[in-house]
Amino acid sequence: MSSDSRPLVSIVIKALNEEKHIAAAIESALAALDEVGGEVILADSASTDRTIEIARRYPIKIVTLNSADDRSCGAGGQLGFQHSRGRYIYLIDGDMKMRRGFLPAAIRYLEGHGAVAGVGGILTEHERHNREFVQRVQRGELSIRPGTALRLDGGGLYRRSAIESVGYFTDRNLHGGEETELGARLRARGWTLARIVVPAVDHRGHAGNAYRLLLRRITSRGAWGSGESVRAAFGRAHFPLIFQENNTLKLCFAVHGWWLSMLACLFLIKSWPLAIAAMLGVLLLPVAAMSLRWRSLSVGLYSVAAWNTYAICFLPGLLRRRVSPTAWIESSVIKDVPVLSELKAG
Repeated sequence: MSSDSRPLVSIVIKALNEEKHIAAAIESALAALDEVGGEVILADSASTDRTIEIARRYPIKIVTLNSADDRSCGAGGQLGFQHSRGRYIYLIDGDMKMRRGFLPAAIRYLEGHGAVAGVGGILTEHERHNREFVQRVQRGELSIRPGTALRLDGGGLYRRSAIESVGYFTDRNLHGGEETELGARLRARGWTLARIVVPAVDHRGHAGNAYRLLLRRITSRGAWGSGESVRAAFGRAHFPLIFQENNTLKLCFAVHGWWLSMLACLFLIKSWPLAIAAMLGVLLLPVAAMSLRWRSLSVGLYSVAAWNTYAICFLPGLLRRRVSPTAWIESSVIKDVPVLSELKAG
């Protein structure tokens, strides 16, 4: 056993109104710690349902935001981190379930690769009705290839020392894209990230209408993440790195160019009938292309609607006022428990 008195692993579960899934998430995290030892921290974003009531049944630490105004994807991870003590930090969402076997494999990898800041595994997506999640699976977006990674979507096990070297875990200002931003900061500091072919978590995303989920992305400001990430990187070493394999950002810029092309038709073509016809052609081209690609008009329409949603929300995200990402997030400890004993190897 290590002489370090800190727990080996801190599993941070970030949640907002996850009463349907939180019990399964906590139970899976406790089961995963049976193999290595550590602590589980529920980082609650001022839930208004029974999330905290259910979580109180378990031997975990529960912390919650003092103000709902501080809610964001980035705030959840940072909230858990600031209350954690583990040498390694693992972050999951409240609608995920951890797989046994991943933590020991990830720790072995990190101990054998000193320059690696974090390691992720395979995320299995179980939502098969919401169009957004179905398309992610079909695109292979959630598949894991072994080797070097730019970011750890779906969670990863990070060294505390690596996180401390870049100042903070997840940026409390970000309503989306926090894994991309964290990966860019770490790589700019000289760290690397990796993925291993070991099942890590199961995810049950939002069921129901995909357009309703898009609306939720707007009202919750989740679609602001791309603009917020660019704003956060201005003047910093990781600025060019946030654009690497960042399809959401690339799509935002492509859609802005698409809008300008439609406007250009009105100014460059002197004949109004021809100008309007050209503008309609440019308007319908992406819908037709995506419909042919997916062999579905409904999927083509949804894809273009999603692109426009993120492109529209880019500007307010870019202009949104920031607070210091290293500042303490005002929160309350609802419940605290002793750290689960670290098991002896073998």
